[in-house]
Amino acid sequence: MDSAELDLLIGTLRATMIERTGAELDRALLEFGWLELLTESPDIAIPLVFRLLGETGAHASVLNDVVGHAADRELPAQVALPFTGGRWVSWDRATGPAGQGCADGGAGLHAAHSSGDKARSGESARSAGVDTTGDSALDPELPLRSLISGETLPLAEGRRALAWWLIGTSRTMLALARRHALDRIQFGRPLAAHQAVRHRLAETLVAIEGAEATLTTADDDLGALLAKAAAGQAARTAARHCQQVLGGIGFTAEHEFHRHVRRALVLDGLLGSTTDLTREAGAWVRTRATAPRLAQL
Repeated sequence: MDSAELDLLIGTLRATMIERTGAELDRALLEFGWLELLTESPDIAIPLVFRLLGETGAHASVLNDVVGHAADRELPAQVALPFTGGRWVSWDRATGPAGQGCADGGAGLHAAHSSGDKARSGESARSAGVDTTGDSALDPELPLRSLISGETLPLAEGRRALAWWLIGTSRTMLALARRHALDRIQFGRPLAAHQAVRHRLAETLVAIEGAEATLTTADDDLGALLAKAAAGQAARTAARHCQQVLGGIGFTAEHEFHRHVRRALVLDGLLGSTTDLTREAGAWVRTRATAPRLAQL
């Protein structure tokens, strides 16, 4: 795929995600050929689609497809994904790969603990039983629901995908804060004229660029784990610094910033949070008494 074709693909996908989200976007991506692109060119499909999901604020159940692609087999409609705090969730979808119904209603991330084995943030997940009880929802737009137990699945490819989604979300939060800092005038000067504000934005950009750089070497399980942890940390840094730059407007429902913050918190928790994965990486190094070379400098 040459640069012109890639630019056309990016423009088409961005326009699609701006106009659609959720089940409607699921159907549009299937018609677009998402599954074929994932099969033939995962190195292009995953960064492109997931980063654009973050940048546009749209959502789709494509994480299920990435996990299924890594497992190299057809998965059940309910795929368990470990969530921080010893919980399991599934990402419901209105249409399956064949365009047939796979899930009935139910939105929101239910925070009830599983009644079976507690989730591990390690390199596999189990899926099966569904528990639709619970009424709390951190991001009510996402069709996530609680699960109980199931089979083992690889998570490295899913973690790389979520890292790209988090990076896209972080860049959007930074763009919102930057625009506000340039447009907002206080005491006759734009907010961006103040050094403290510029430092917050610069620190956010450094965190995002650093997280994206880790993805260029995330070729194995440990690399994917560290990339997801770095992207989650960058998203939390972006949420904290950009909220301070936005001030009171960032807390309001009228401003879109809060949607990206909630989305980042949920995505950070999926397949292991920043804290979970950092602890797991430390245990990996401690157990082996060695640290692998992650990049050639």
